[in-house]
Order: sequence, then C-alpha cells, then structure tokens
Amino acid sequence: MALREIRKKGDEVLYKVCKEVKEFDKKLAILLDDMYDTMQKSDGVGLAAPQVGILKRCVVIDVGEGRIELVNPKIIKEEGSQTGTEGCLSVPGQWGEVERPMKVTVEAFDRYGKKFTIEGEELLARAFCHELDHLDGKLFLDKVIRFIEE
Repeated sequence: MALREIRKKGDEVLYKVCKEVKEFDKKLAILLDDMYDTMQKSDGVGLAAPQVGILKRCVVIDVGEGRIELVNPKIIKEEGSQTGTEGCLSVPGQWGEVERPMKVTVEAFDRYGKKFTIEGEELLARAFCHELDHLDGKLFLDKVIRFIEE
C-alpha cells in the first residue's frame, strides 16, 4: 500500500467537516489500507481521513489490540470521565491533557458497508473520541486543559 502525506496544523482540510461515505468500494478499501500503513509508519494509534487530505468520514485505530476501521462512525453512548495526555500526528511535538469519556460505544460501518457497534474503554475510548473529532474539523488542541512540555 501507499504511504500518504499527513497534513499538519494550519492545513485548512483539518478544520472542515467530512462527508459521509456513500460508496463502499475498492477506492474506500485502498484509502483505509493506506491510512493504516501511514499511521503504523508514523507510530500513531489513530488516523482520520482528513489527516491525509480526504474529507470522508473514516478512521483507523490500533491501540495495540489490532486494527479497527470505522466508516461513518457515531458515538452513541458515553460513560464516566478520564483525563490524560494526547498528541496528534497532525500536531507534531505538542502534547496536552484532555478530558474524555472513560467508556464510549461507537456505531459504524466496516469497509464492506456492514453496520456494527464497538465499545472502547480508557485509551481506546480516548482514541475513538480523538479521531471522531477530526471528522468534524476539530483538533485535540481545542480541548486541552493544560499543555505538557516535552
């Protein structure tokens, strides 16, 4: 698969709301594969399509428990609260404490158009929230409580 360029803070594509995926085709599969390879090569745990310049509602995540692909994802339930450190492949060198739900339930589609529900706790919940924010043109910087010096 091809590695894609990760867009950096200041690139206007990162601040736009993404469009819903309507076609579950080979182009989508290639995008998801490229996003995953790009994320892995960059040592990330998540990557959203706008981070590679594509305004589509899809993300890939791997917090060490295996590959997760979410197409047209929506958070349908949130529980609890956690505060932890976040960074972003689109904001290199910046870290901050962000409050997120402790547990989230996400409804999404897979690359073939099959609907499913997935739950995430702790780091996975944080990753779901962080990546889904990208789909609405939001960066973690908008939610930082306190910046952390490297």
